[in-house]
Amino acid sequence: MTVTGGRTPAVPSSPLADRVLERLTAVYPADADPERAAPMRAYMRDVAPFLGLTSPVRRALSRTVLRGVPRPGEADCAAIALRCWRLPEREYRSTDDAAVDLLRRHVSVLTPGFLPVVRHLVTTVPWWDTVDLLAAHVVGGLVAAGPRLGAEMDAWIEDDDRWLVRAALLHQLRYKERTDTARLFAHCLRRADHDDFFVRKAIGWSLREYAKTDPEAVRGFVAAHRERLAPLSVREALRAVGP
Repeated sequence: MTVTGGRTPAVPSSPLADRVLERLTAVYPADADPERAAPMRAYMRDVAPFLGLTSPVRRALSRTVLRGVPRPGEADCAAIALRCWRLPEREYRSTDDAAVDLLRRHVSVLTPGFLPVVRHLVTTVPWWDTVDLLAAHVVGGLVAAGPRLGAEMDAWIEDDDRWLVRAALLHQLRYKERTDTARLFAHCLRRADHDDFFVRKAIGWSLREYAKTDPEAVRGFVAAHRERLAPLSVREALRAVGP
């Protein structure tokens, strides 16, 4: 069995998570804006209900929630994230919320054993707003610290779940010179014929980002495999460097 088996992870006991969730579920609803909630939900393709909190408001509230909170351990991070993911409104789990921001800022305390938690977050009510940051900042951080998890990315790229595939493609997004180019190019080729927009876009995005580090390598890869890559992937890959 791989590290990232599909079972739902248990929520660890965490007094710190109790404290954070008590604050979070008090301050977020207090600033809810129903007039904003409906268009926000429509913009995100009805993936979940919204409280109607704008990003600046959400960031300010999250800072209030986390003010004075001690540095969390791995169990605290797991408990906060998993409990946020159980709440229906999207603000509890989207890009600026306490859960994703906490994981981004404290990824250094996480071990390879945390990857099943991230897998659950990536595949539970998924959309780009959660998947992309989890992939680049959390999955990427875990794999960088534990290279054996590269094999798990090779498993994710083969998965039927488009969001796991997207996460595998994007996990090296911030690696720059540390990018495993063999794995990056292999993953792009493996899913080059995928029919999903978000996967094709991720292929192009991952290549475009690496092109900032090695434009010739990306140009060469695209030239060699243009017939296999979707036009969207090619356009995205070469957007900044040209053909």
